[in-house]
Amino acid sequence: MKVKNIIFDMGGVLINLDQQRCMDSFKKLGFKDIETYIDPYTQEGFFSDFETGNMSNEEFFARAKANCRPGVTDEEITSAWNSFLLDIPKKKLDQISELRKNFKTFLLSNTNALHFPWICEKYHFEEYFDKCYTSYRVHYVKPDPRIFSHLLKDAGIKASESLFIDDSPANIAAASNLGFNTHLAKEKEDFTQLFLTLQPL
Repeated sequence: MKVKNIIFDMGGVLINLDQQRCMDSFKKLGFKDIETYIDPYTQEGFFSDFETGNMSNEEFFARAKANCRPGVTDEEITSAWNSFLLDIPKKKLDQISELRKNFKTFLLSNTNALHFPWICEKYHFEEYFDKCYTSYRVHYVKPDPRIFSHLLKDAGIKASESLFIDDSPANIAAASNLGFNTHLAKEKEDFTQLFLTLQPL
């Protein structure tokens, strides 16, 4: 496959996730129906508002506390929410560093103003991507075609010259409809064989 650009999803593609650990952490805070809000791909309710950037951190904390037992702190909410996130294997970051010698690399993620800063501080994404596009800054979430269109316009790239990697079938379908080359990532997939098939356009 010949491309100029490689666009990575974050959760489930780069960073490993533990949805159950996150839900258990919220339940310990008294949040009884947390499973109706949290999803590996697209959040629901006020969690969705937070991921589209239509809710501030303060508003998110207030809404979360309203569902928890009295006395829960912002720090406890942050810890519970960030417990969704596990780690990014070093090999994947090394792969991206190697790809950057021949391709432009971008991140396109449904994420929020608590998760993303924490990840950037830990993994220094500025070293691995030409630019990161996040739902809470763009105000659209995948699979909305508008988030893909925003990336294409802002980055000045073409879908036909780009490979999009995501673990959500709905997101892959949306990208394919816009003309992207796509790869549906499997859980904890090693991308070595995929990257060996790539050639710079």
